[in-house]
Amino acid sequence: MANSGLQILGFALALLGLIGLIIGTILPQWKMSAYVGDNIITAIAMYEGLWMSCAFQSTGQIQCKVYDSILQLNSALQATRALMIVSIIVSVAGLGVACMGMKCTTCGGDDKTKKSKIAMTGGIILIIGSLCSIVACSWYAHDIIQAFHNPFTPVNTKYEFGSAIFIAWAGAFLVVIGGGMLAASCPREKSSPKYPRAPSTNKDYV
Repeated sequence: MANSGLQILGFALALLGLIGLIIGTILPQWKMSAYVGDNIITAIAMYEGLWMSCAFQSTGQIQCKVYDSILQLNSALQATRALMIVSIIVSVAGLGVACMGMKCTTCGGDDKTKKSKIAMTGGIILIIGSLCSIVACSWYAHDIIQAFHNPFTPVNTKYEFGSAIFIAWAGAFLVVIGGGMLAASCPREKSSPKYPRAPSTNKDYV
């Protein structure tokens, strides 16, 4: 069976990755203004996230505006929103299941084989949740790249990757690693003898 230290490390990495996913989803710096080809030094930096757009001024002032209508958003942003929320919910569920199956907890009974299977199930759920966030970040990044290289996109409206998308990516990969460690808790079946044992030659005499 898997070492309990490996389970604790996997759980910690998955938890840290989940925190990264939540922070990345909330932050508005998913993409930032690039100012490609603009020789004028501007004092305002534009950022856009999943929930709002913000303008950062050189004086330190921040002005943010929440998106008014979901129907006005493009398909990539709507899909990224949905996948990130699903990823967080599934990852939370995976951590809950994995916690029940860890050796250091008393949940899930005393059967070590059963607890290992529960931890393995939690790890698989975590991997599924992290894949949702990886798809979401990659989809959003692909949309940024397409708009950046589109010749019809005005120079002053081109964006590049912001810090939040890297935080979400890092969180997703941490959840993948942690889920993989927990999924390694799959119990190994005891190997049965390949050949039948020879009958005993000892006889009892009365």
